[in-house]
Amino acid sequence: MRSLPRLCTILAIVLSVACSLSGQVKITTTSLPSGAVGTSYSATINTRKGGLPFIWTVSAGSLPPGVGMTPSADTRSALLSGTPTTAGSYPFSVTVQGKGGHRSTAKYTVAISAAPAGTLSANPASLVFGNVQQGNSASLWEALTNTGGSPVTISQVNVSGVGFSFSGLTLPITLTPAQSVSFTATFTPAAAGASSGTLAVVSDATDSPLNVALSGTGTSPGVLSVSPATLSFGNVTVGSSASLAGSLAASGTSVTVSSASTNNGQFALVGLALPVTIAAGQVVSFTVTFSPSSAGAAASTLTFNSNASNSPTIQSLTGTGQAPVSHSVGLSWSVAQGAVSYNVYRKLVTDSNYARLGSADATATYTDSTVASGQTYDYVVTSVDAEQQESAYSNIAQVTIPGS
Repeated sequence: MRSLPRLCTILAIVLSVACSLSGQVKITTTSLPSGAVGTSYSATINTRKGGLPFIWTVSAGSLPPGVGMTPSADTRSALLSGTPTTAGSYPFSVTVQGKGGHRSTAKYTVAISAAPAGTLSANPASLVFGNVQQGNSASLWEALTNTGGSPVTISQVNVSGVGFSFSGLTLPITLTPAQSVSFTATFTPAAAGASSGTLAVVSDATDSPLNVALSGTGTSPGVLSVSPATLSFGNVTVGSSASLAGSLAASGTSVTVSSASTNNGQFALVGLALPVTIAAGQVVSFTVTFSPSSAGAAASTLTFNSNASNSPTIQSLTGTGQAPVSHSVGLSWSVAQGAVSYNVYRKLVTDSNYARLGSADATATYTDSTVASGQTYDYVVTSVDAEQQESAYSNIAQVTIPGS
């Protein structure tokens, strides 16, 4: 009968131990994922039980370089995050301590692999220039992008094929992952016919050299014609000007006229904005003016510069400066009795009022040398006696001055 109390005591001890264990913190995460250099890493270590708040530490080893550990807001878990910087295998232990000093420790090993190799991609993958007239150039944009996980250094860009070139890329150049660089490729055909080539990008990427196909077709230059071959202005009075029309036509292929000039300042091209591109079979008009600065024959050439096969295209210009003709009007009238002088008045036929030109003596004549070519004038005369009394206007004399 004495063994019964001893059995009760043992049972009480077992129950006390079980109650104490139920409150201890426990790390439940048994393994962590692997990572890669240059790639964002994230993993969570979880717990159960235990009294908050928890204190987290790396109790042995070290986390991969670039990765850190941060407790959650309620400290129930810890977040490993960052961007690994060094490849390798990293063993470490994490310890969490709960309220009352209870602890739990877990061992992990995280493998960090090397960064993905650098690779280049081209956009577009090929460059097609189409038809380009001989002597002209066409340009297209090309972009190179590092699509790998490591920096890529471009050291050379080699171009093969007649007429192809590139610009706008300073070498060497290093592209970080996802970084791009753009430059220009140009096709300048030296002759008519199809051309092909390759733009080879040499780098330390795994896909070096990266080849971009180039293609284009050179076309024969067009022909520019000017009509008429000669512009003849005839006689033009010095101080005035005359205008004549001309035209330019393209045949074969389109022609771009870049500039035009004359070698005599008395002739001027107007009405044509340059540069201008004339499609094959099309015509554009222009005007040339002749403004002689002196009397005598004048000649010039109007030179059109273009990408046509017959550039420069020349038109001849001729004209003669004619000295202006001096006109005057001679007036005479019957002598008025008692008149000692006369006043002469004039107006344009389109005006309403007369203006006094001057006076004449008893000879009853007057010469007007201030007339303009092509105008029509009305003249009247009044007589003035010894007492300076002026008569009414005489009858009207109308005169038209020749145009030249």
